[in-house]
Amino acid sequence: MHGFQDFGISALLVALAEMGDRTQLLTILLATRYRQPLAIIAGVLVATLANHALAAMAGFYVSSFLDAQWFRYLIGLSFIAMAGWVLIPDKESDADVAVSRRSVFATTVIAFFIVEMGDKTQIATAALAARFASIWIVTAGTTTGMLLANVPAAYFGHALTRVVPLATMRYVSAAIYFVLGIASLADTAGLSEGWL
Repeated sequence: MHGFQDFGISALLVALAEMGDRTQLLTILLATRYRQPLAIIAGVLVATLANHALAAMAGFYVSSFLDAQWFRYLIGLSFIAMAGWVLIPDKESDADVAVSRRSVFATTVIAFFIVEMGDKTQIATAALAARFASIWIVTAGTTTGMLLANVPAAYFGHALTRVVPLATMRYVSAAIYFVLGIASLADTAGLSEGWL
């Protein structure tokens, strides 16, 4: 049951953080340019699995080496910092990458993997794996969250940005990250019985 909760939190946080993110903007750009949603979604899936598995491994192994109390405080503070970062909207120009003549799938995999490097969802994946101590559950959850945000983007492109209130989603995502950070800090300080 605890694994399902970790999966759900990971999926929800990344789905909300991805709203208006540069990788979602990249998906919209590719969808507008190619109009091949299945190839784009497959590319997003492969790139996200690879990227988030690496991030989750890094978060998990770093946390296992640094199991000191100060590191757990750092994890809690990183969630609070993510709450602030999520509120800063990405610009569409950040997602405008050169597209080669390769297949739409290969173009999506390469572009998405590169654009996701150092992105807030990748860093969130590492922090979640450090918090929940599960590489595979976090990777599955964050990948699911990424798909929840990008599948509609692949099918509806720019029309999606007129329907989804991106600012509201950023505020909701920031609030969740903030609560998770406070819960992590309280748990580390011994003020809770393991809220999450």
